[in-house]
Amino acid sequence: MSENGAWRRIGGEGRRFLRGRARTLTALALWSLLESAHTFLGGYAVARALDDGFLASRTGTGIAWLAVAGAGALLGGLALRGVFAGLADLVEPLRDGLVRRAVRQALERAVADPARAGHAGAVSRLAQQTEMARDSFAGLVLVARSFVFTAAGALAGMAALAPVLLLFVLPPLLLGTAGFLLTLRPMARVQRRALDTDEALAARTGELAAGLRDVVACGGGAEAGAGLELLIAAQERLTRRLARWAALRTVALGVAGRLPVVALLLGAPWLLARGLSAGALAAALTYLVQSLLPALDSLMGALGSAGTRLVVVLDRFCPQEQPTGAPLAEPAPAPAPAPAPQEPVPAAELRQVRFAYGPHAQPVIDGLDLTLRQGEHLAVVGPSGIGKSTLTALLAGLLPPGRGTVLLAGAPARRGAGPRGPDPRRTLLPQQAYVFTGSVRENLTHLCPGPVPAQRLERAVAALGADGLVDRLGGPDAPLDPAGLSQGERQQLALVAAYLSPAPLLLLDEATCHLDPRTEERAERALADRPGTLVVVAHRISSAARADRVLVLDGTRAVCGTHADLPARSALYRELVGVWEARV
Repeated sequence: MSENGAWRRIGGEGRRFLRGRARTLTALALWSLLESAHTFLGGYAVARALDDGFLASRTGTGIAWLAVAGAGALLGGLALRGVFAGLADLVEPLRDGLVRRAVRQALERAVADPARAGHAGAVSRLAQQTEMARDSFAGLVLVARSFVFTAAGALAGMAALAPVLLLFVLPPLLLGTAGFLLTLRPMARVQRRALDTDEALAARTGELAAGLRDVVACGGGAEAGAGLELLIAAQERLTRRLARWAALRTVALGVAGRLPVVALLLGAPWLLARGLSAGALAAALTYLVQSLLPALDSLMGALGSAGTRLVVVLDRFCPQEQPTGAPLAEPAPAPAPAPAPQEPVPAAELRQVRFAYGPHAQPVIDGLDLTLRQGEHLAVVGPSGIGKSTLTALLAGLLPPGRGTVLLAGAPARRGAGPRGPDPRRTLLPQQAYVFTGSVRENLTHLCPGPVPAQRLERAVAALGADGLVDRLGGPDAPLDPAGLSQGERQQLALVAAYLSPAPLLLLDEATCHLDPRTEERAERALADRPGTLVVVAHRISSAARADRVLVLDGTRAVCGTHADLPARSALYRELVGVWEARV
């Protein structure tokens, strides 16, 4: 998306938003007219008080005109009360609309790619950027409105006193304002890049935190942190560029805000010699110093900070334009040729796979060969930090192997089947179960491509032993608050969703660690009986005993066999069995 396209898109969205609130804008304008009257009287009354009152030895008249200026101040206070009441009617609908859009975008991404559910960018848009947009929009409306109506009152007052005053005020005012406006787009561009970098930094930090155990175990901290250092350095450079543009903005503000006063003072002898009254000159300075220049300072400050920030944030909520001629989705891959009946395609294969968290780090997995048969149940065991989660991420296509090949159903594993969805051949459940605000039914069926019949949903809930939990929550159509669930309850709901998933390969990365042994056994047996292949990262000996085969990870060495024969082949497995049995 080009910068001009972003401005056009945001402008179109903004016009549609404002057109629907014409009554609120009209009310704001009417209240603001009182502010114009306050500004007009503030200077005009000073001129009349001096020329017709104090300088003419008519003290009473001068005091009367000052009383008029005081009445104008009361009008200004009344105007502000009405303005703030109307501002809420304009600002809060914007925030509510942005929150709805952020939630919708986050849910669409979660449905498209459950592995990226709860992505830091979506959280930032919902929690921080919607509030940033609301506050920026409110400040911008308030300040821009104040400047327009204050300037109208001040310029009308100077024109009423002596039109020649405008020749000294308008040129520097317009010159400085034009210079300031020229900095807005460059500043918005830099701020947009800074926000992109901030989101990338948050996303990268979240990814590293999720895999911190494996990173530490393989000594890859320096390599894993290298990307963070680059993002931090980029953020520093962008901050410096913003500071330079802010300096130019300050110069423009000086031209627009200070030069009119200097010009008026330098031209005072010439103006007074040609008949301008002292009261008119004092009124012009009053308009500049007390009304116009403070309003200009506020406007430029708001446009330079809140305005550019608002443009950048709103760009993230506006729907992206589809490039001309670009397909709406990637073409579907050509179907793989049907395998020969005597040689069924394995559910998954790893061929000489090597993976390390950096070019100089010790490999977590090295030279691993593994074939998973269709319908097989495999348990993966090993010490904490040995690489079990790394293996499931490789099988899911979330991590690319440094060497070797990972195949799912005969084709390379990949992160997604296209920009709008994950790889449909696998479902990965991590230790931290994904549950979102919505109905119970939505949490149970979000991995399914279409509606799930009620009877099928009931059978799945019963098979996983989650019927009691669903009943306590109020049934499938009851609203679900994730904060009210325990970790075990979250895992139960996620396991039902995995059971209903059409993916032929299920990967459970300690996805039952918060369940009691009986509930865990029921869930694993139900998932193993489900059509497809099951891989379980086991944390209890009972999980390994239930599996068809067990893969033991021991550093870069791996041994695969049955629960019965592995104690004789693997000293580590023999030790793990002893530790597990001692805990029982």
